[in-house]
Amino acid sequence: MIHLQQQNEQALESLYRTKPALVGMGIAQEVIPDFHGKMLLHAGPPISWDRMSGPMRGAVMGACMYEGWASRPQEAAAICERGEIRFDPCHHHQAVGPMAGVVSPKMPVFILKNLQGDNHSYATMNEGLGQVLRMGSYQPSVIDHLRWMEQDLFPILQNAIDLLVEDKGPMLLKPIIAQALHMGDELHNRNKAGTSLFFRAIAPYLVQGSRSIDKIAQAFRFIDSNDHFFLNLGMAAAKVSLDILNNWEGSSLVRVMARNGTDFGIQIAGLGDQWFTCPAAQPDVLLFPGFTPEDVNPDIGDSAIMETYGVGGFALASAPAIVQFVGGTPREATEFTLEMYEICLGENPDYTMPPLNFRGTPTGIDLLKVVETAITPILDTGAACKEAGRGQVGAGIVRMPAQAFVNGAQAFVDRYLA
Repeated sequence: MIHLQQQNEQALESLYRTKPALVGMGIAQEVIPDFHGKMLLHAGPPISWDRMSGPMRGAVMGACMYEGWASRPQEAAAICERGEIRFDPCHHHQAVGPMAGVVSPKMPVFILKNLQGDNHSYATMNEGLGQVLRMGSYQPSVIDHLRWMEQDLFPILQNAIDLLVEDKGPMLLKPIIAQALHMGDELHNRNKAGTSLFFRAIAPYLVQGSRSIDKIAQAFRFIDSNDHFFLNLGMAAAKVSLDILNNWEGSSLVRVMARNGTDFGIQIAGLGDQWFTCPAAQPDVLLFPGFTPEDVNPDIGDSAIMETYGVGGFALASAPAIVQFVGGTPREATEFTLEMYEICLGENPDYTMPPLNFRGTPTGIDLLKVVETAITPILDTGAACKEAGRGQVGAGIVRMPAQAFVNGAQAFVDRYLA
């Protein structure tokens, strides 16, 4: 019989001690483990082409055109239907991706390392809002933007990161996340402070390493205009931290929550790489003009890694202004955070919230507590149109469906507590 409380306490303390750091950038197929050939990574648990939602299909078709495997959306769909593309979750390759989360071989990615261990994680650069690949858009402008990010932005940013690492060492992301929480971010749908802090740190090295005033100006304008730029970095920081919980014998901590637009899935520290899934939830969305509730696709994205890490929706009390983007009131945002303490085993001493007298964010989702209390995790999320190619329709709040936790709890009890 395991000592459940002891195993969970040790796992949680190890999570607190992680040191996620940005160490470089590279091309996906060259740096992400076991990523080769005609393979596309995607958000959420495993899924096949025939079960993919509209935004996932749209992102896949766009990625096929970006890679040069197809010249038109119809051609991209045809090669997917013929089984020429291999699909695999980002999480199976130490990676994460927001919304559809599609990563293709030649996309540039950030490389993060846990300095407290030796594990890595990977994430693409954030494209911005609106008509973008991760929202299922595949128009020529979307592909052109991805190519600009690969051919112009990536070399500049890679060089700047290399210069920063050479000068100061790896960029520690915990201090950025902690300070951003004190500046009004919750690190999922509000990354204004996180992006500004990252920009402030990298800007001197962008200038130092640039040989083209025009290209450096374009890079500055893009990062300045994209308040979500830090999101992907934050997700990778959460991923590289939570991965230390994998195969933690006897621990009931949730180490992955992810959605692919069709299914919601979780992975548990003590149950290895096994997925426990159920149908994805339907977000309660504050809609952009021109869209209706019928346009909203079920919940999608690896960005639930932020809540799994103890920020995002779990830190809504720190970001009262976010209700202007996702709906609700500042009081409701605080109530959501307080509720999440009921299903977590700890409070992160590094991530504190001024509106709650600097109380640590609720951290360490306990699978068994979720089932016992019937309280499921809350997320604040973006929402994509269920029709491929139409992009983002809004943002809102979504509660994770209970069945995946029930399934996981049964497997955990059978293995450890029966």
